Amino acid sequence: MVSRYVSAPIELSPAAASGDYSRADLIFHGVDHSLASYEGRVYINAPKVNASAGRDHPAYAGSFHIFGHGGCFGDVGHCDIPTGPRDPFDVRQAHPLTPVAKVVIVTDALKRAIAKAGGDSITVTVICVAPAKDSNEYLKFDEVRLLTYR
Repeated sequence: MVSRYVSAPIELSPAAASGDYSRADLIFHGVDHSLASYEGRVYINAPKVNASAGRDHPAYAGSFHIFGHGGCFGDVGHCDIPTGPRDPFDVRQAHPLTPVAKVVIVTDALKRAIAKAGGDSITVTVICVAPAKDSNEYLKFDEVRLLTYR
């Protein structure tokens, strides 16, 4: 099964719109990795793309992969992620289920999309490809941002 995410239009900076950058990244913040493993296939300016598109689709920009935890098998509260600020002297690692950030380098795909459509914004579509029966809950993250470098 497949689930999809289609972003609202992401505004391009003047440098990004003109192609004046050497690298472009899409950064997915707060990615949940508590459930099953999956591949997130990223497409630019293709809001109607579906799982049959694949990596050879002209709008394909790259992928990120999640090695999921497969759900919680502990006692009550075992998988609850602590909230609030940590003590500055707490040297323990973060909780294993703390959401992560994933970066997809999209330099060439962004340049192709801008050359084809122009404009001052893009949309990002992510297709969740997972081996499990139902992947509609796997693709969860807080936000996606476009970052360009000169």
